[in-house]
Amino acid sequence: MATRLSDVAARAGVSVKTVSNVINDYPHITAHTRAKVEAAIAALDYKPNVSARSLRKGRSDFIALAIPEMASPYFAELGAAISRAAKRRGITVLIDQTEGEAAAEKLVLDGMRGQLIDGIVFSPITTAPAKIGAAGTAKPLVLLGERPAGGTFDHVAVDSVQASYDATTHLISIGRRRIAAIGVGGGAGTGAVRRKGYRKALKAAGLPHDPALELAGTGYHRDDGAASMRELLALPERPDAVFCFNDLLALGALRTLADAGLSVPDDVAVVGFDDIEDGRYHSPSLTTISPDKEWLARNAVDLLLERISGSGEAARRDLTVPYTLEIRESTAG
Repeated sequence: MATRLSDVAARAGVSVKTVSNVINDYPHITAHTRAKVEAAIAALDYKPNVSARSLRKGRSDFIALAIPEMASPYFAELGAAISRAAKRRGITVLIDQTEGEAAAEKLVLDGMRGQLIDGIVFSPITTAPAKIGAAGTAKPLVLLGERPAGGTFDHVAVDSVQASYDATTHLISIGRRRIAAIGVGGGAGTGAVRRKGYRKALKAAGLPHDPALELAGTGYHRDDGAASMRELLALPERPDAVFCFNDLLALGALRTLADAGLSVPDDVAVVGFDDIEDGRYHSPSLTTISPDKEWLARNAVDLLLERISGSGEAARRDLTVPYTLEIRESTAG
């Protein structure tokens, strides 16, 4: 038979209410009483009834993080940061992998499995921004990634236009003039937004954008970057620099350059976006746009919990994530 709350109370020599207060982290409990109750819980292996507790509170203290890929280093690092931020607030994060499928993303926008969670942090890549802006959900939701037009959801993201401008300007500053871009067509808006910053930097420097140097590829993985780099090297005049719209593309491009016997950055300089750990330890180490993932995670969780509790502002809030350009061996030598 399962251990009951009254069993814990009897063993600890306190009331059932006191045990409940300890379990629910009520602040006005003495250290001595808390220790007695926790010892009794451990001795009896008591497991609180989460469903009943949720019904009493009107909250489950679970939130969902809906991301395209768990295997992606960027989303793995971001997921870990969000989990840490939520844990500090006493919240558990459930991970949902959408795989970029429209039906899975629609389920997120519809509120997912409403009885299990209090709210959602969502990074869409397939759903059109206009559909996100027009969507309504029964659950509080905070968006990551490129901002949709209109809508009422809070949003946390890097300024991809400015960050891409800065990445391209860095390549121009080291004397590169034939600068390619890899990843211009992927995602729901990411490719287009980062291309805007790339082109803006070329224009500011008086350099034309050559359509032959803008490659979409089929995705945002290492093999896509490698394949796109092979296309660029097959051109009559190869580029002297490449801005990749994420670090996985950049790592794939670096592999192709190494296979071709080209020196990085002497022959071709490479910049990525995301600052994943793999790029820091690659040889050469990767110059990249580094979003502050801990800041992003903390603020996304805070916004969501404010919406869940009803303490947030009525108007939608758009927060811009700080970033730095981390200059490493792939451009600095």
